[in-house]
Amino acid sequence: MPSADTSTTDLARLIISCPDQHGIVAAVSDALTTLGANIITLDQYSTGVEDGRFFQRTVFHLPGLAARRPEVEAIVSEHLEPRFGMQWQLTEVERPKRVAIFASKTDHCLLDLLWRHRRGEIPMDITMVISNHPDLAADVRSFGIPFFHVPVDKADRSTAENQHLEMLRGNVDLIVLARYMQILTPEFLEQVEVPVINIHHSFLPAFIGAGPYQKAKDRGVKLIGATAHYVTEDLDEGPIIEQDVIRVSHEDDVAQLTQYGADVERAVLSRAVKWHCQDRVIRHANTTIVF
Repeated sequence: MPSADTSTTDLARLIISCPDQHGIVAAVSDALTTLGANIITLDQYSTGVEDGRFFQRTVFHLPGLAARRPEVEAIVSEHLEPRFGMQWQLTEVERPKRVAIFASKTDHCLLDLLWRHRRGEIPMDITMVISNHPDLAADVRSFGIPFFHVPVDKADRSTAENQHLEMLRGNVDLIVLARYMQILTPEFLEQVEVPVINIHHSFLPAFIGAGPYQKAKDRGVKLIGATAHYVTEDLDEGPIIEQDVIRVSHEDDVAQLTQYGADVERAVLSRAVKWHCQDRVIRHANTTIVF
């Protein structure tokens, strides 16, 4: 289970991926040492001994980080990137990701994220909540979070999505669908230019589509679950971040299954959002590496 970073001044995360080869860990460590940085944690993974893809998440402390960030970027881009064919990302721990949450009428995932945010459990700044229904406005505003009602015409989603894009551009680093019961178009996903995380009320790939708990009841399942994944153009087929299940029995009716499912959904979505905001999740093709 990933542990939390200690939020202190001058902490940064360096996320890298490149073809696996000799000397990557040593080169990154040497570069940071040259700058006077102290490595706090280092996680790494390779997809294969030969011709594999290498991934690494390094958390380090560097006094005066804000002013010295250009030095870090220069040593990575000029020395490490060309040497290893490296893709990389540098983030400062003190700068939480800006998150917009989309919701409809169901409130359990949304309110759980707002509650965890208020308690400081997830390192994010919730900039807004957007909904296609007005029902949750009072609940959201009680947390001091802006709420925007944007109705969606299923016959023409472009009007609502254009309004969404105007609100989101330059203001968010992540979108979370907290039981938002609308399909995002490929055009929206292409233009929004930030990751989108969805919670699917089923243990994918089983019981895809509407009414998963009725399908689960009809099938007589003994486990139900939830899946948090990145959203792609292919419905419910994006890279999976986190999943969990809960055991049920023949005595549980659909209402009980739904209640159990809500508990799992809350936990799975909050973990996925937290790990993303901590830069623990690296996408690789249609899978993820979670450090």
